[in-house]
Amino acid sequence: MEIGPLLILAVALAGVVGLTLGLFGGGGSILMVPLLSYVAGMPGKEAIATSLLVVGSTSAASLIPHARKGHVRWAQGLVFATTSMLGAFGGGLLAESIPAQLLMLGFALIMLASARGMIRGRKNPGGASLLVWLFAPVGLGIGAVTGLVGAGGGFLIVPALALLAGLSMAQAVGTSLLVITLNSAAALAGQLNSVALHWPLAMSLAVTAILGSLLGARLSHRIAEHRLRKGFGYFVLAMGVFVLSQEVPAPGGLAIALIAVFAGLLMLLCRKVPALHARCPLAMKSGA
Repeated sequence: MEIGPLLILAVALAGVVGLTLGLFGGGGSILMVPLLSYVAGMPGKEAIATSLLVVGSTSAASLIPHARKGHVRWAQGLVFATTSMLGAFGGGLLAESIPAQLLMLGFALIMLASARGMIRGRKNPGGASLLVWLFAPVGLGIGAVTGLVGAGGGFLIVPALALLAGLSMAQAVGTSLLVITLNSAAALAGQLNSVALHWPLAMSLAVTAILGSLLGARLSHRIAEHRLRKGFGYFVLAMGVFVLSQEVPAPGGLAIALIAVFAGLLMLLCRKVPALHARCPLAMKSGA
């Protein structure tokens, strides 16, 4: 792979991916895969495998400061990770037989669903906790997503730990980093049989992302969580629409982009005009 301006830009932007992981305990891969695919110009499957390496190593580095602050629930995290690692390894093997475009389309849809959850927030913060034995099917499902689309799963793990397992947001973020580290390693092991990585580039991306993650971990307790969550949710929404518009053949891709712009403007109007807000289906009400 030839080193050019776009490749250098991709390495620099990896710091933003790391910052996201340090702040939210997830979301790194839903930024890293499009970054590698559309900025660095990597083929889809190589981008997914490289994302797993970068996100996994970055999560491991970011886990340390969160653990020092006591924000990692090791028992719940290891139970969750054990089952999700099996799903991640199986998903990584299954990814060999699925076309790259189909994987990217699935990835875009997951991004859109994740963005909606982040923007809406938690509806019932005081809900019941998930029984330990129910972690197995949840972990398997999230792990399979990790292996198939190169997503570390944090944007699914954090809500699962916070909403179902009853962890605080800080604990969910810290514990998510533990699960992502193990999930990414398992999924990468499943994909290395069929994908050759560009190791110098991958390590450069990882180093930059790790530096960003350490900064993100330091900032995570200085910025209001609900502001970070909603802002990131809108950003992920935009990224998901972009990926979807790139992967859907024309004129479908253009139509998706135009519909998204119209929906965004309508959502903004609904939020700004009180008379419309209560009846607007696009006005997402956020929780705590």
